[in-house]
Amino acid sequence: MAIKLERIYTKPADLAGYRMLVDRLWPRGISKVNAQLASWEKEMGPSTELRKWFNHEPEKFPVFQEKYLAELEANAALPDFLDLVASQLATQDVIFLYGAKDETHNQAVILKAFVLKRLADRVPAARLAD
Repeated sequence: MAIKLERIYTKPADLAGYRMLVDRLWPRGISKVNAQLASWEKEMGPSTELRKWFNHEPEKFPVFQEKYLAELEANAALPDFLDLVASQLATQDVIFLYGAKDETHNQAVILKAFVLKRLADRVPAARLAD
């Protein structure tokens, strides 16, 4: 099984996996029914201060990544989140949904890489591949 990324504003590419929103804020214009989420992991999104500072400016992305990774490491919700992802990966793909327009410079990209690294010892590598 794999961890996939999907922008919540696009037509769902995969409804078969465990779909989780990884943004701290609910995306504008998306109804909770139409989102077809299994969970909303808002505590895994970057802090409001960091999100506002980044402001989706690609030139700030390297510093944003460093600061967001530090927030993730200090996040009390991280162990439960990793357990949830690992348990879902045992039977299905996990899809991290995000609202950002930029598909390359956003927190979901960072979160996916972070989770893959943290779960590498817990889940066989073949199951984490894209």
